[in-house]
Amino acid sequence: MTPEGTKPTADAGQSAAGDSAKDAAKNRDEIALDLMKFIAVTTGYGKGNAPAAGFSGKAGKSAEEYADALIQLFEKCREVVAKPVSPPNQAR
Repeated sequence: MTPEGTKPTADAGQSAAGDSAKDAAKNRDEIALDLMKFIAVTTGYGKGNAPAAGFSGKAGKSAEEYADALIQLFEKCREVVAKPVSPPNQAR
Protein backbone atom coordinates (compact mmCIF):
# COMPACT_ATOMS: atom_id res chain seq x y z
CA MET A 1 0.00 0.00 0.00
CA THR A 2 1.34 3.45 -0.87
CA PRO A 3 1.70 6.21 1.74
CA GLU A 4 -1.12 8.14 0.04
CA GLY A 5 -3.45 5.19 0.62
CA THR A 6 -2.79 5.23 4.36
CA LYS A 7 -3.86 8.88 4.86
CA PRO A 8 -7.02 9.44 6.93
CA THR A 9 -10.03 10.52 4.88
CA ALA A 10 -10.66 13.55 7.12
CA ASP A 11 -7.64 15.30 5.56
CA ALA A 12 -8.91 14.82 2.01
CA GLY A 13 -9.87 18.49 1.45
CA GLN A 14 -6.64 19.85 2.86
CA SER A 15 -4.58 17.20 1.12
CA ALA A 16 -5.91 18.07 -2.33
CA ALA A 17 -4.62 21.64 -2.09
CA GLY A 18 -1.27 20.42 -0.77
CA ASP A 19 -1.01 17.81 -3.50
CA SER A 20 -1.63 20.34 -6.25
CA ALA A 21 1.10 22.60 -4.82
CA LYS A 22 3.47 19.62 -4.66
CA ASP A 23 2.55 18.66 -8.23
CA ALA A 24 3.21 22.20 -9.45
CA ALA A 25 6.61 22.27 -7.72
CA LYS A 26 7.44 18.83 -9.11
CA ASN A 27 6.40 19.95 -12.58
CA ARG A 28 8.64 23.05 -12.34
CA ASP A 29 11.56 20.88 -11.21
CA GLU A 30 11.01 18.48 -14.11
CA ILE A 31 10.97 21.38 -16.56
CA ALA A 32 14.14 22.80 -14.98
CA LEU A 33 15.79 19.38 -15.24
CA ASP A 34 14.86 19.06 -18.91
CA LEU A 35 16.20 22.56 -19.55
CA MET A 36 19.44 21.71 -17.73
CA LYS A 37 19.84 18.51 -19.77
CA PHE A 38 19.27 20.40 -23.03
CA ILE A 39 21.82 23.08 -22.16
CA ALA A 40 24.39 20.60 -20.89
CA VAL A 41 24.13 18.31 -23.92
CA THR A 42 24.07 21.01 -26.59
CA THR A 43 26.83 23.17 -25.13
CA GLY A 44 29.02 20.64 -23.30
CA TYR A 45 28.47 22.73 -20.16
CA GLY A 46 30.78 21.80 -17.29
CA LYS A 47 32.94 19.35 -19.21
CA GLY A 48 35.85 21.70 -19.66
CA ASN A 49 38.15 21.87 -22.64
CA ALA A 50 38.76 18.68 -24.56
CA PRO A 51 42.31 18.56 -25.90
CA ALA A 52 42.60 18.66 -29.67
CA ALA A 53 44.67 16.15 -31.61
CA GLY A 54 48.36 16.99 -31.39
CA PHE A 55 47.94 19.51 -28.60
CA SER A 56 48.08 18.89 -24.90
CA GLY A 57 45.72 21.25 -23.20
CA LYS A 58 44.50 21.48 -19.64
CA ALA A 59 43.34 18.29 -18.05
CA GLY A 60 39.56 17.88 -18.09
CA LYS A 61 37.46 18.47 -15.03
CA SER A 62 37.13 15.72 -12.47
CA ALA A 63 33.82 13.96 -12.05
CA GLU A 64 33.16 15.92 -8.85
CA GLU A 65 33.80 19.27 -10.55
CA TYR A 66 31.56 18.25 -13.45
CA ALA A 67 28.77 17.24 -11.05
CA ASP A 68 29.11 20.55 -9.18
CA ALA A 69 28.85 22.46 -12.47
CA LEU A 70 25.68 20.55 -13.40
CA ILE A 71 24.13 21.18 -9.98
CA GLN A 72 24.83 24.91 -10.34
CA LEU A 73 23.26 24.85 -13.80
CA PHE A 74 20.19 23.06 -12.42
CA GLU A 75 19.80 25.71 -9.70
CA LYS A 76 19.97 28.46 -12.34
CA CYS A 77 17.36 26.64 -14.41
CA ARG A 78 15.08 26.30 -11.36
CA GLU A 79 15.32 30.06 -10.77
CA VAL A 80 14.41 30.79 -14.39
CA VAL A 81 11.48 28.36 -14.41
CA ALA A 82 10.15 29.74 -11.09
CA LYS A 83 10.04 33.34 -12.37
CA PRO A 84 6.50 34.52 -13.09
CA VAL A 85 5.73 35.17 -16.72
CA SER A 86 4.68 38.73 -17.40
CA PRO A 87 2.05 39.31 -20.08
CA PRO A 88 3.36 40.88 -23.28
CA ASN A 89 2.69 44.58 -23.81
CA GLN A 90 -0.12 45.08 -26.25
CA ALA A 91 0.42 47.94 -28.68
CA ARG A 92 -2.64 49.78 -29.95
